[in-house]
Amino acid sequence: MELHILTLCYIIASVTFIIGLKMLSSPATARRGNLVAAAGMTIAIFATIFLFREDDGKKLHNYVWIFAGLIIGTIAGTLAAKKVKMTAMPEMVSLFNGMGGACAALISAAEFYHTYKINQGAVDTPFSSLVGVGQYITIAAGAIIGTISYTGSIIAWGKLNGRIKDFSFKGQHIVNMIILVLVIGAAVWAYQSAMGNIYLPFILIGFFAFIYGILFVMPIGGADMPVVISLLNSFTGVAAACGGFLYNNKAMLTGGILVGAAGTLLTILMCKAMNRSLTNVLIGSFGGGATAAKGEGGTKTQGAYKEISLADAAMVMGYANKVMIVPGYGLAVAQAQHTCHELEKILGEKGVEVKYAIHPVAGRMPGHMNVLLAEADVSYDKLLEMEYANDEFATTDVVLVLGANDVVNPAAKNDPASPIYGMPILEVEQAKTVIVNKRSMKPGYAGIENDLFFQPKTSMLFGDAKKVLQELCAEVKNI
Repeated sequence: MELHILTLCYIIASVTFIIGLKMLSSPATARRGNLVAAAGMTIAIFATIFLFREDDGKKLHNYVWIFAGLIIGTIAGTLAAKKVKMTAMPEMVSLFNGMGGACAALISAAEFYHTYKINQGAVDTPFSSLVGVGQYITIAAGAIIGTISYTGSIIAWGKLNGRIKDFSFKGQHIVNMIILVLVIGAAVWAYQSAMGNIYLPFILIGFFAFIYGILFVMPIGGADMPVVISLLNSFTGVAAACGGFLYNNKAMLTGGILVGAAGTLLTILMCKAMNRSLTNVLIGSFGGGATAAKGEGGTKTQGAYKEISLADAAMVMGYANKVMIVPGYGLAVAQAQHTCHELEKILGEKGVEVKYAIHPVAGRMPGHMNVLLAEADVSYDKLLEMEYANDEFATTDVVLVLGANDVVNPAAKNDPASPIYGMPILEVEQAKTVIVNKRSMKPGYAGIENDLFFQPKTSMLFGDAKKVLQELCAEVKNI
């Protein structure tokens, strides 16, 4: 009877995962979708604790350890989520994703140890005769992918918060491929080894996977970080699915497959948005070492940029028919999303049509700007994806760029020497007037100069985004 109830709980959990993921596809339902999926996970966790039986018919034990872990994890996760700033959200996502990869790797290690423990007397028996090839592939894949996801996510976390700098060297592609071959070689060696000699090759699997995860992410720089976050997320999902196979846990299997598939699809979309091939992502060196775009014979020379006063900017926007706001990482740094929404409402009261143009990789992770603006209760129907926004720039009177840089750089279309050449961008230069708010003329995350800043129709409005927007609100009200 308990087994049937457990199966029913897993089915309910799996259905909630699917429904929750579907709801996450829309900003209007994303919050409810997250709660639905969380409820399903809660059901799966407690059903496993109280209803799951091992092969010998015994229930789980060590409840003190289990609930101690649940309580500590719940408190730590809740405090981290409540205290995290919007600018640090990508870092938290990377860190939590790394913990998921580590858990998946530990599950494989535990299953390997369990198999070793019950057969440790047969020291001369090959491991391959005790474990089927399918089961072993699942164990090895969970250990390898989970470890890569863990170390890669930790490096990504360090790079996002500035603790770790980009690092690459000549021939890194080749070194990465050699290490990957060594990982697979160690896995084959472990499967063919006798039980008495199994520890060394299995430790080498973890060691080489650990090193590969580091080298995989270390060279990544510029605006490519959203791609690697998506990819590592899919790795964790696949590793979790391996754990579901090992324990015949339908909920864990379904959740892992959904995360892995969603992460993979998102990776492909991010690659398209960044004009990167998935092959370059997999071999582990892309976007690093971006340098300023150069023309023939040296550094590309730019004309002079022009500034605009707050009063003039307010006048131009207040008397416009249509204003498009392009949010970027600078808006998140300044925590200015609420003030931006206030400016939108003030302009709307004056009859100005206001919309937001969202680039898929603006910020430091996929959907960063959507989350930022949703926190400020910006209406979802005002958020335009890149393709739709580009269709409207030609009929836009004023574009206000708030802290965005690389995603509006025309060099991606016009300069074959630019490191971001070929990357789809928001074509803000088609608008009648472009106002760019930045703290300084410092290059963006990709480390290159922005051609947009020197175009005749572009004016620079320097200052902290929140302070500038507050002053703009006051100026527009007085028009």
